[in-house]
Amino acid sequence: MRRTFVVVLAGVAGVLGSVRAGESCHASAGPPDGRAPVVQLAILLDTSNSMDGLIDQARAQLWEVVNQFTHARRGGQSAALQVALYEYGNTRLSQQSGWVRRVLPFTTDLDRVSEALFALETDGGDEFCGTVIQAALDQLQWSNRPGDLRTIFIAGNEPFTQGPVGFRSAVRRAAARGIVVNTIHCGSTQEGEATGWREGAVLAGGAYAVIDQGRALVHIDAPQDAELARLGIELNETYVPYGAEGKAGQDRQAVQDRNASSWQGSAVNRAVSKASSFYMNSAWDLVDAFKEKKVDLSRLRADQLPQELRGLSATDLEQALLAKAKERKRLQDEINRLDLERQRYVSGVRRQKAAPTDTLDAVMTAALRSQAACQGIELQ
Repeated sequence: MRRTFVVVLAGVAGVLGSVRAGESCHASAGPPDGRAPVVQLAILLDTSNSMDGLIDQARAQLWEVVNQFTHARRGGQSAALQVALYEYGNTRLSQQSGWVRRVLPFTTDLDRVSEALFALETDGGDEFCGTVIQAALDQLQWSNRPGDLRTIFIAGNEPFTQGPVGFRSAVRRAAARGIVVNTIHCGSTQEGEATGWREGAVLAGGAYAVIDQGRALVHIDAPQDAELARLGIELNETYVPYGAEGKAGQDRQAVQDRNASSWQGSAVNRAVSKASSFYMNSAWDLVDAFKEKKVDLSRLRADQLPQELRGLSATDLEQALLAKAKERKRLQDEINRLDLERQRYVSGVRRQKAAPTDTLDAVMTAALRSQAACQGIELQ
């Protein structure tokens, strides 16, 4: 059974590759209350057989996609990022659900997203595009505020028409709610057009593209890479686990660092993500929790703190956290400085050598930039 890969990125829509579908672009100044724009990215992967390479691309390129919004601004306000994850088309899943499972609801915990991607296993199954789109529409808490970014990316190589839920009704429902559907066919342009992939994009004002699911990942080595990866690991020393989630969160952070290091360039992209405002861990890190005013230090019990901080007064504990926060900012500033140097270096190399345009990150990046501009959001 050929397998299909589906990505729903709630929050970014636009032109993918060279094949344009919907051309609508309604720029928005954002909601009248002036609140920061929300970017919702829901990733839906078909975990049936034969497209393991595409799942690998998703694992390796998660941090590259996240980094498109690292410096996203509108009217001086930084965008807020939420990510959700689904799998579908796998015989291990429930037939009653249409072979669809919500792995994660919208979350700001990017380490959980990476952890979930690496935990996915493939198996044969039926790939129902309309069913998984409908599930994402019904089960996720989509924003309804004007100016927030919402979109669906669905990619695969099986006919778009399969399953009990008609794709036309599903994508029209998405369009009615301001969620753009973009389709990515893993095969030839002609086959994708003949099996409904292009029509699915057109009906929801999205775009249709094709990618090479088997293309090897491309990373341009830069002089800054080793130091960026090292600083990304060093950042971990500034995190203070606390409460019921503390140990698990700290362990998850370290495991996802190791996972990223297994893909060329991914550790560098992860370090840059960890230096951004998107990488927040207030559920388990006391530094973030204190910064976001989600915890009262005077009410913490000793057994909720790491051993080295037990016995401190609330005042002394606050000073210890402020010192950790100061060191974290120093490291993040250095990462961002090196990243700017790296971007200049990579841009120079790319001018001499054309980068492939038929990979997952390339088409998603094109869409992110196009639709962010439509919503008045400026990227780096």
